[in-house]
Amino acid sequence: MGKAYFGPQLAFPIAAKEALKDDQLRENLGRVTSTIRMKREAVVAERSDWEALRSAGRAAKDEALDGLSRLLVEFEQRATSAGAIVHWARDGDEAASIVLELAQRHGIESVVKVKSLTTDEIGLNEALATAGVEAKETDLAELIVQLAGEHPSHILVPAIHKNREQIRELFVRTLDEAEDDISSDPADLAASARSHLRSRFLEARMAVSGANFAIAETGSLVVVESEGNGRMCLTLPDVLVSIVGIEKVLPRWDDLETVMQLLPRSSTGERMNPYTSIWTGVAPGDGPQEVHIVLLDNGRTSALADPVGRDALTCIRCSACLNVCPIYERTGGHAYGSVYPGPIGAVITPQLLEPGAAASLPFASTLCGACYDVCPMKIDIPSILVHLRATQPHSAGERAAFRAAATALSNGQRVRAVASVGWLMRPFAALANAVPLPVARKWTGSRRAPRPARQSFRTWWSKHERG
Repeated sequence: MGKAYFGPQLAFPIAAKEALKDDQLRENLGRVTSTIRMKREAVVAERSDWEALRSAGRAAKDEALDGLSRLLVEFEQRATSAGAIVHWARDGDEAASIVLELAQRHGIESVVKVKSLTTDEIGLNEALATAGVEAKETDLAELIVQLAGEHPSHILVPAIHKNREQIRELFVRTLDEAEDDISSDPADLAASARSHLRSRFLEARMAVSGANFAIAETGSLVVVESEGNGRMCLTLPDVLVSIVGIEKVLPRWDDLETVMQLLPRSSTGERMNPYTSIWTGVAPGDGPQEVHIVLLDNGRTSALADPVGRDALTCIRCSACLNVCPIYERTGGHAYGSVYPGPIGAVITPQLLEPGAAASLPFASTLCGACYDVCPMKIDIPSILVHLRATQPHSAGERAAFRAAATALSNGQRVRAVASVGWLMRPFAALANAVPLPVARKWTGSRRAPRPARQSFRTWWSKHERG
């Protein structure tokens, strides 16, 4: 399994504790995520068939995963017949080597990039830089993050952790095109970035992209974006290399009709995204004349073999789950130490990438279920989190507690027996709220212990029924 970028080599609880100290970060996150949530709710409410769309989208992705080996071969055949060159990469190292070899073959020292989580996953920019090839991000938010020497903190809005004034200061410091007296107005900031990028688009001989979808029936790739930078990268350079996770395949062209109604509404709260670029191989005299497609595994077949964890591979990277997650909204994406933050990152990262600090991510959740409610692919993230938690090593005390709980909760009579002596916990709860206790101190040290009710729900219900 290939290596991928992890930010702070810290377990999530440690990184999150540091992030929670940043008041500005929480303000930035709260403002943006709440705005996106409201927009999404409005456009989703317009569709009386929203649940039917979700079911249809999920069915298409399930069909793709069930027939993945066949569909990938079909995609390769269609794309090759249209003039593309298809490569297969077992991990990030192989994928990066393919891109680097192509750049060196053409004598290229810099490439322009379309926003791509998959290239971030494999650390492509860093791999190219080590060999003397500069990768230039062209998405505005990705450019901001690159100029700041940071990594994305959100799937859709990579620079969500920065406000306008912070971006203005960054541009003044790093961009020759930004005047010292530039305002923090978004239009002015975008104009400076556009001026900075225009010459790079016109000079570029090679571009690197990912893909939102790969259509097996036609051999086509699809990139969805909002700024037009992707369109520039996909049409102007002579050489185009697209790194595509093998789970991005869809069986048929008609499946786009469904997912393209789900994705914009779930991601940006729009009925339709501004730019959808679709290309199939090489068109003589139009666009790149050398098109390469790198089909990337990097742990995906291992995830596919897990009957529970495989559901995460149906993700279309809309980021709706991040925008409703109470954990993400308070800690931000960098605390996750991965290019895939938030609820979906907590299930994707431990499966696709090397363990490291990712072992703690399945515990970075309240299991409130909000992520499941908004997911356009109906991914049951809470269930996968519980499944992944069970795969992590636990202390002897935790194992004993889980066994005791399983014994008590698996039988109705035992549940009633435990409830009947719940009052014995009241003194313990009072003491735990007064002083730190050596038992369960990680719990009682950061929250108040609930005091058991004087009568159980079962007792109350029994009296109510008789009354």
